[in-house]
Amino acid sequence: MLVDSHCHLNFPDLAANLPAVLQAMRDNGVGHAMCIGVTLEKFPQVLAIAEAHENIYATVGIHPDNEDVEEADVDRLVALANHPKVVGIGETGLDYFRLTGDLEWQRERFRTHIRAAIASGKPLVIHTRNAAEDTLRIMREEGAERIGGVMHCFTESQEVAEQAMGLGFYISLSGIVTFKNAGALKEVARNIPLDRMLVETDSPYLAPIPYRGKTNQPAYVRYVAEHVAELRGITPQEVAEATTRNFFRLFKQAKPCN
Repeated sequence: MLVDSHCHLNFPDLAANLPAVLQAMRDNGVGHAMCIGVTLEKFPQVLAIAEAHENIYATVGIHPDNEDVEEADVDRLVALANHPKVVGIGETGLDYFRLTGDLEWQRERFRTHIRAAIASGKPLVIHTRNAAEDTLRIMREEGAERIGGVMHCFTESQEVAEQAMGLGFYISLSGIVTFKNAGALKEVARNIPLDRMLVETDSPYLAPIPYRGKTNQPAYVRYVAEHVAELRGITPQEVAEATTRNFFRLFKQAKPCN
């Protein structure tokens, strides 16, 4: 059994065909998925999907790319996370790729999420793009190691992975690892300890080979796991068992379905 540790089932491409998406998960041995919150405005959609399906979990957070959206202080995030199907805080972090100028508001939002995660006892889901140095600095300054979490859709160096793991974080690999031009990331996938790894789709984005360029879905996490297994010279079953075990170890409030 596999877990897709990061997807966006409430996004239109997937929400419009949700029964088929969930059936494809079952058909491909994907037993569970985590639907990620990216704005407070759309969080009710995320929570509704998790509430309706025993094998779907939710997070609450505000993505660093999202400007001009409702903000939340620590108390608000903690209150929204006080639900049995909300198992993590995020997606949060820093992204210096799409946005320029004074991004202090992004850094302050990230700090708020780390504080909320610590206060709620629920792990962080961290996004970082072109911002690894600041991301790790703020994680240290705010004591993110007290709660831990996952570096989602990891595309950084082995050094960044080592630093994040040193703070108690897991490394999640997406379909990007299957791309032919992802040589450095393939090396990270070979080298990180299997007991610190998660797999994900980030669907509907970043479909793995052989579906690159098409709409991604949680069922396709099997291709991520299969490619990682090939890189490491182990079986897909070993990757599935390890990453599933890691998911439930990290997100303790998520309970596996029978």
